[in-house]
This record gives sequence, structure tokens and C-alpha cells, in this order.
Amino acid sequence: MSDQTVYSVLDGLNEEVISTPFDYSLSIGVRKIARFGYENRANAFYDGTETSWSADANIGKRNGIEFLGEVTYERQQGREFFNQHHFFRYIGDKFMAKVEYLEDGFADVGYFEGSQRYRLKLGKKFSLHAGIAQRISEPYGYDPLEEWRLSNGDIHYTYLALEEGYTHDLVTGEYLAPDGTIVATSTEVWEAVTIPEILSEYTDRKRNELTDQWNYSLVAGYDFYHFTDDFWFHSWGNILPYHYDNGGEYMYHNTVDGQWLDYSGGLIFGKKFKKSLGVFLEGRYYKYWNREWYNFKCGVNYVIF
Repeated sequence: MSDQTVYSVLDGLNEEVISTPFDYSLSIGVRKIARFGYENRANAFYDGTETSWSADANIGKRNGIEFLGEVTYERQQGREFFNQHHFFRYIGDKFMAKVEYLEDGFADVGYFEGSQRYRLKLGKKFSLHAGIAQRISEPYGYDPLEEWRLSNGDIHYTYLALEEGYTHDLVTGEYLAPDGTIVATSTEVWEAVTIPEILSEYTDRKRNELTDQWNYSLVAGYDFYHFTDDFWFHSWGNILPYHYDNGGEYMYHNTVDGQWLDYSGGLIFGKKFKKSLGVFLEGRYYKYWNREWYNFKCGVNYVIF
């Protein structure tokens, strides 16, 4: 937990201490995933801080069935997030299938995805695959505030607030919520604090009123894996270039006026120059429905014997 002192010179000098609560992470999960050669389990127990980005790869270390179920509830710098990642996949020499559910609270994205692909192995390290994918998600691209947007791009928030049941007492200058609660006593507070809350609640409610959307897409990808004791390189990628338009009112096609490109990928690289010196680079990147989320890290390891 940390404290920050904030000063204000309005109506004299004022001082306020803002406390940020401590960070925490609570995880629970189950998995059956073969570890790649570079994934050495150093701890006797999983403590919830491990990051296995290789689980995002299309193909595991071995053929067969693998699964992951993981739920994480965490707080960072006073903000709370709920994340979950579940999948079940089958990998064969010529066929692969996967069902997956991902929810990332920080990126504000959540979807269910299934895919069935033909796999072409090119040697022992490289493979290509292509097939079809099905995704279920909220109607990304739908903007509930569009009907309240003025010609100059601003939001006509006054009329929106009146429609939502808020009122303004011209005598006292108070702004009242639909239940009569005073939410602001000045225009400055009304515009800086209350209006953003009204817009947030309005957009959340309007989006929740809509049913989830199906997305049917073509998908293609690759996987490459090379490992030795002093050098490893693991890379994978996916691209969804075409999406079927069923004519629905809230399909993402309506937002982008046609087709769009979704893609994802990952890279894990490591090199040991000596027994005590090495470098590494790890990362993953997603872009679905023009929403991006990614993680990267790199560094130098030096072991003192």
C-alpha cells in the first residue's frame, strides 16, 4: 500500500492524502500441457506468478490432448481485474482442433473461440495449418453513444442525462439523480465527475442489452520450434483474413464497412553464451476487432556461481 499527498490551492491551501491499496493476485487453475525444452520448472510448487506464454502457441510439445483452466483475480495500483483463460485442444499429424475462452479485464476483451485446421508438417520443426474459426463475443464496434453525437464529434450529454432521469434544480444549482440523490452542486463537478459516470453506466447497460455475436472466419497460421541447451527459438502466428457477414445489425462488418484483419502471434528466444551468461526475449501480441493486448519482456541473465 502506498500514500500520495495531493495539494490544492482553491479556497486556500488544502492537502489530501490519497492511499492506494496493496496489490494482490489470486489464481486457481488446472492444466495438462507438456513443457517445452526451455521451460524448466524451478519452483517446487506453482505460486500463481508463473507466466507460460507458450500455452498460447497453436501446437504443443507433443501430439495428443492438452487442456488449461485458469482464473485470476488481481488488483494493481488500486484497479481490480478479473482474467480467465480456458482451452481444450487436440493436436495430430494432419489435423488440429481447439476450443478456447479468454477474458482479459485489463484489455477489456472477452470471447469464445473454436477452430478446426488441417496441418502440414514441414520437417520436425515447422508446420503450417489452415481452416475455419468460430468466435462468440459481445458486439465489438457498436457505439451506444453514436446516436448522441453532434456534427462536431462532441456528445450531447445534457439530453442524454435528462433521458436517463437526471434533473437540474435551477434555484439551488443542484444536480439530482433519478432517485433524488444529489450528485453535484456545481456545473464543474457535474461535467468533470458525474457526466463521465453517466456515460460509462449508459454504454455498459446498452452493450449488455445486446446478444453476443457469432463470427465465422477463415484462419491460417504457423508454428516453429527449435531447441538446444544453449539456443532456442519458438515462434507462432495466426491470421484471420476473411469473415462471413450474415447481415446482422451489430456485426463488426458494419463498423469497418466490410472485411478486416485479425491476427496474433508469439515469440520466445533464448541464447546462452556461457554457462553464466545469457539473453532472452519473450512476447505475445493479439489484435482482434481492433482491440490490442500484448506482453513483452527481455533481459540478460548472469549467474554467479
